[in-house]
Amino acid sequence: MRDGLTVRYFAGARAAAGVDEEAVPLSPSLDRLAESLVDQHGPRLATVLAAASYLVDGVAWHDRQAPLPQGATIDVLPPFAGG
Repeated sequence: MRDGLTVRYFAGARAAAGVDEEAVPLSPSLDRLAESLVDQHGPRLATVLAAASYLVDGVAWHDRQAPLPQGATIDVLPPFAGG
C-alpha cells in the first residue's frame, strides 16, 4: 500500500489478528496504529501488541510515538519462546 502501511504479523500476533498481512491507512505513530488494529481485530491482539517488538522497513522501532513513514512495512514480532 503506497499511501498507507503494510502490517505483517508473526507467530502469536498472526494468530491474534487472524491474518498474515494487511494494508492499512497511514497512522501517525505505532501507538495510534496499535489502537486502530485493536479496534479492527479485538482485545486479544491488544495483549500481543503491548508485548511486541516492531520493525519498520526492517529497522527496530523503539519510539512508539515517532512518526511512521508513508508506505512503510511494519513487522509485528511478539515475544518468541525457546532459543
